Amino acid sequence: MSTLWGRFRSWIIAVCIAIGLLTVALASDHAATDYELVGYVLLVISGLALGISGWAPIPVLVVTGLCALGYNAIGFDVPAVGYLWAVYATVRAGHRIVALVASLVMLVTLPLAIMASPLDGPTKEALAQARHVLELAWLVAAAAAGEALRLAERRADDAERTREETARHRATQERLHIARELHDSLTHQISIIKVQSEVAVHIARKRGEEVAESLLAIQQASREASRELRATLETLRDENESPSHGLDHLPQLLAGARGIGLTTTLTVEGERQDMPDAVDRTAYRIIQESLTNTARHSGSATASIRIAYLPDGLTIRVDDNGTAKPDSSAAPGVGLVGMRERVTALGGRLRAEARHEGGFTVQAELPVAQIS
Repeated sequence: MSTLWGRFRSWIIAVCIAIGLLTVALASDHAATDYELVGYVLLVISGLALGISGWAPIPVLVVTGLCALGYNAIGFDVPAVGYLWAVYATVRAGHRIVALVASLVMLVTLPLAIMASPLDGPTKEALAQARHVLELAWLVAAAAAGEALRLAERRADDAERTREETARHRATQERLHIARELHDSLTHQISIIKVQSEVAVHIARKRGEEVAESLLAIQQASREASRELRATLETLRDENESPSHGLDHLPQLLAGARGIGLTTTLTVEGERQDMPDAVDRTAYRIIQESLTNTARHSGSATASIRIAYLPDGLTIRVDDNGTAKPDSSAAPGVGLVGMRERVTALGGRLRAEARHEGGFTVQAELPVAQIS
């Protein structure tokens, strides 16, 4: 939007300068020649060329300079306003040497162009001397204005980069702080659960006893939690890495759910397509959190999962037959809030609510084409 406005503003300025040059030319006295129409055309070109000075400053500098020489040689006593504006735009763009060389050429040739005009001798000489001094002052002013604005813009860009670098540094420090907290607290507790469950399974097998399914589920869940926590810590320590769990790990997730007594059914519709890692991970996390909520809170022993691959997205639905009712007033937990944040960040939609026939449903729509 800012680029479009900048170009529109450039054309407004160009049209205004062209009209101003024509007005000055029509109001001033100049010798009638066969090239009078050419002079008016050069004045218009000198003004309108400024419409592209923002992205082609050097060609505009050349064009406006030649136009100024041309209409002065024809006998139009009109200041080279278009060329001065082109000098300003060229210096602002950082082409200071080009503007300097072109201006020196103009300072030498413009008096010659005036001397070649059809004006009478004394008038030409006086006009050439006055114009020489005046053009020099205008050139210095235009170059100074362009240089001042260029430096101001560069300082603003440097300040913006500094703010961005400061924000990235703070974000990095915060990620490292969270990683340390997780490592010092949660990692220790999960490691204890993992070690104790493995010891219990080992002792039971050594004694020839049948290992309880719940104990095996705890062992498997603790191993999985330990792996995921390590991946999360690596992600927090390096923003370029991401945990690898996606829909490819869905069979292991469903096996773990069956280990804790939750029967699951999986239905896949459509042909699987390549999708961004962010969508793949989010889809996995939604199913994982939904099954966790079903096992913990719903009182249900079954859950059905449906994944539909669409041309422009992915739809996930997880239903259970638990005790949830539409009139229940339970506040959404951290898991549901996290799911909603993940989906919203990808531009998708999430619906999580109790069904009229009983049970709970989680449905997510994730766009694929919009994610790069």
